Amino acid sequence: MAAFRSPSSASTGLVLLFLISFCVAAFAGNFYQNCDTVWGKDRAQIYDGGNLLTLSLDKISGSGFQSKNEYLFGKIDMQLKLVPGNSAGTVTTYYLSSKGETWDEIDFEFLGNLSGHPYIVHTNVFCQGKGNREQQFYLWFDPTADFHTYSILWNPQRIVFYVDGIPIREFKNLEFLGVPFPNKQKMRLYSSLWNADNWATRGGLVKTDWSKAPFKASYRNFNTDACVWSYGSSYCSPNKNAWYWEELDFAKKGQMKWVQDNYMVYNYCTDKKRFPYGFPTECAFANIL
Repeated sequence: MAAFRSPSSASTGLVLLFLISFCVAAFAGNFYQNCDTVWGKDRAQIYDGGNLLTLSLDKISGSGFQSKNEYLFGKIDMQLKLVPGNSAGTVTTYYLSSKGETWDEIDFEFLGNLSGHPYIVHTNVFCQGKGNREQQFYLWFDPTADFHTYSILWNPQRIVFYVDGIPIREFKNLEFLGVPFPNKQKMRLYSSLWNADNWATRGGLVKTDWSKAPFKASYRNFNTDACVWSYGSSYCSPNKNAWYWEELDFAKKGQMKWVQDNYMVYNYCTDKKRFPYGFPTECAFANIL
């Protein structure tokens, strides 16, 4: 699937000029205009003229929404306020994903907890249908008390997960070492709130307390500065998109190290039981290149 195309004639140039202006714009999120609620019926609600969206979960069903557009590279921001109180067993997701058996995916998942215990932020990167690249973190604030910004930077060189502008994880493009990287398949943004008490909280030991239902998560300020997939391809001008070349400077790398030193719960690159014969290739180069 071709990621980019170049103008080959005056007529295609006019079409591409329109697409470029469309693709490089930053869209401030109005949920009516930019998203569709796709399951859960009235458990997904939009308020305040499209500026606020809520998902809820009860014993019958969860709920979810997706972006109208598909993207190939970009920077995506969303503000979330997570399920408060005893949210054990629930999972709130916010991720990019393509379709098909060899799909790509970039995941934020927020694993519910017992009251007074910290949320766990679960991150993962799938390439060609294969994941197993989990890193998990505690948050350094209460994500249920107010909205916080969770961002995904996805450009040809790297994927970076941000929380309130602080990078918590970087996954670099190491295709030259044989490590697959998601750079050919268009992806749509998805989000859902659902019951996963068979694994989400303490490995499934703590079950969902349905007396606390309905559980509710809130969303606002969905912003995209991305290449929108249109007419069978995606075209962006790298010179007009700062995020296209964005990388972590010295200060940002220091912030990421602080998070990983103090709040990392799990890192697949240190799990010897899971990888007794050697860690995945990217683990040896993540902090070098």
